[in-house]
Amino acid sequence: MAAEAAPKLTRKDFVADQDVRWCPGCGDYSILANVQRVMPELGVPRENIVFISGIGCSSRFPYYMNTYGFHTIHGRAPAFATGAKTANPDLSVWVVTGDGDGLSIGGNHLLHTIRRNLDIQILLFNNRVYGLTKGQYSPTSELGMKTKSSPFGSIDHPIDPISFALGCGATFVARTIDVDAPHLQQVLRRAHQHKGTSFVEILQNCPVFNDGVFSEVEDRKTRSESALVLEQGQPLTFGSAGSLKGIVMQNGLPQIIELADDDDPVERGVVVHDERQEMPSYASALATLKRPDFPVPVGVIREVEKPCYEEMLVDQVNAATEQNGRGDLRDLLNSGDTWEVS
Repeated sequence: MAAEAAPKLTRKDFVADQDVRWCPGCGDYSILANVQRVMPELGVPRENIVFISGIGCSSRFPYYMNTYGFHTIHGRAPAFATGAKTANPDLSVWVVTGDGDGLSIGGNHLLHTIRRNLDIQILLFNNRVYGLTKGQYSPTSELGMKTKSSPFGSIDHPIDPISFALGCGATFVARTIDVDAPHLQQVLRRAHQHKGTSFVEILQNCPVFNDGVFSEVEDRKTRSESALVLEQGQPLTFGSAGSLKGIVMQNGLPQIIELADDDDPVERGVVVHDERQEMPSYASALATLKRPDFPVPVGVIREVEKPCYEEMLVDQVNAATEQNGRGDLRDLLNSGDTWEVS
């Protein structure tokens, strides 16, 4: 008798029975809804999906996903994800972290997870503030930001998450926006398709402690001028009819030029986006584009291929087993120098 086909999953299958508890208007609601919409499209059984988080507003995420999950300790989600993926490479592992959890106490863990290139997805919610602990400045907060922990203005130079990921050797780096549902879903699909560590920065609003921090790129009325939407093989242009602009490179630095509606951007020297460049210098140049001087790049910034850590680990273990046999734990513990304590 033929086995019955597995029932087709829907968004409702990924909605947990927990009450969602974020502040009204928080960007986390939109991110959660869009992740739940994308999950059924991936073709991965729920029992093979795990969401792992640390500490922070974003880290409540595993409670709200009807999958396996861990709500772990501050900054250590990447370490737990490494263990889960190496122990069971068939799992689809998603790390949910924030700018504080991931880039402050968890920065070292995030660095090594990215450089190892495990086949996992890392979603970093960036609202440029500590929300759960009531509004202290975070590693991504802007210089001069006044908060409860910096009443005279922050004097810390902020970390750029994209530059951080590129510096760690990330093989997939992207940025998207919490309220742009089609774009967010597209980036999530691309992140899952990538073989290796996918690092996605999600610009996210905190309406209580840092309201409007990304208003220019979130507002549809201003998004065309303030966001640079990246598409593979397409010139770096932004703006609307009558005010179209392009990004060119002059003396190794990005510059903005005005474009007429009938101009050919490529003939004018506008850079053509190539996310597959092996050298990270182009992607790093994109990461330097910031408001108000430049539009904010959104989309896939870099995607290259590199062997995955967990696959190399399995190959190494299999090779060692074939050469030396399976071994015995008791023999291992009693081998070499031993001591008898009395």
